[in-house]
Amino acid sequence: MITMKIESVELKSMAVRTSQYPEDQKPEFLLVGRSNVGKSSFINSLIGRKDYAHTSATPGKTQTLNFYLVNEDFYLVDVPGYGYAAVSQDTQKKFGMMIEEYLINRKDLKRVFLLVDFRHKPTEDDLLMYNFLKYYNLDVTIVATKYDKVGQKDRAKCEKQLNESFPLKDNDNIILFSSVTKKGREELYNIINNCIGTK
Repeated sequence: MITMKIESVELKSMAVRTSQYPEDQKPEFLLVGRSNVGKSSFINSLIGRKDYAHTSATPGKTQTLNFYLVNEDFYLVDVPGYGYAAVSQDTQKKFGMMIEEYLINRKDLKRVFLLVDFRHKPTEDDLLMYNFLKYYNLDVTIVATKYDKVGQKDRAKCEKQLNESFPLKDNDNIILFSSVTKKGREELYNIINNCIGTK
């Protein structure tokens, strides 16, 4: 397994429309998940920076497509979270259209990381998002965050309900992840390396 050393990270673009996307045609990895699933902590853990992606006490803060250029090699693309009740229906609809526009137009998208909370059974929104991504024939890695918050005796039960909830298709997989212990990070690096052709 090839590990990854993070040399540089830059927030290259905060886009709301196609014309604002980066044009350098580097591989992209989309991050989707509920508003409180821990996407900022996931990004910070993946890039090895403590507070680079802002972790907010208020879910639903991300309102743009944020393109993080990593090692000048690839992008992590963070999008607005779903399922947050305090965000109006009109705003949620706008977010949905923004994400769909990205999925339709982006040829450089290599894989989607769908973040779900390991502590809880996947929500209807999580399952809808998975099916939505499969509609576009995208390869998906389910990233089960907050693994460290589940006690040893409950982990098998949580893993079982995770496996039973998602009807995984070919090339899809599940990674158990903790931004605290870094569990799963090397597996994610390996997926990224494979997708971008790192030798």
